Amino acid sequence: MFVTPALAQTSHGAEEQHTESTLAEVEHHEQQVFPPFDFATFPSQILWLAITFGLFYLVMKKVIVPRVGSILEDRHDRIAQDLDEAERLRSEADAAIKAYEKELAEARNEARSISAAAADKARAEADAEREQLEAELGKKLAAANERIAAVRNEALQEVGGIAEETAALIVTHLIGGRVAKGDIETAVSTVREG
Repeated sequence: MFVTPALAQTSHGAEEQHTESTLAEVEHHEQQVFPPFDFATFPSQILWLAITFGLFYLVMKKVIVPRVGSILEDRHDRIAQDLDEAERLRSEADAAIKAYEKELAEARNEARSISAAAADKARAEADAEREQLEAELGKKLAAANERIAAVRNEALQEVGGIAEETAALIVTHLIGGRVAKGDIETAVSTVREG
């Protein structure tokens, strides 16, 4: 770049002035203290602290603490009501459970009694039916025994006749003559009895 000697002097002079003003500001800042640590401002700081603390205390005492206290009291009352309600519901549930268990026990007992009654009724019906069948079978057996006795008597009478005829035929073939019918009957009856 092309710089004229006059411009170079002015820019050099401006730089020196700027440097001097910056040094003055730094010295001034070094002499100043951070305001809260400045002993000269302590009394005013303490006064404003007391005023602020007092106002804050009054706001806390008159506004915030009563509101928080009422909120806590409302919560406490609500929790107590909820606990009472829960206790009431629990006692109702316990009563309902006891009633349910009682009804269940009654239903079981009733079911047992109905089952026992049904079993007794079925047993009685089965016994009655068995007795009826036994009576019918007894009648049939007696009738069968009578028929058997009748058939046996007929058979024995026929056997006696057959035995007499057979004996007569055997004697006729062996001896070659006839035997009296009364003698054959006597001989067959003697053999039959003894």
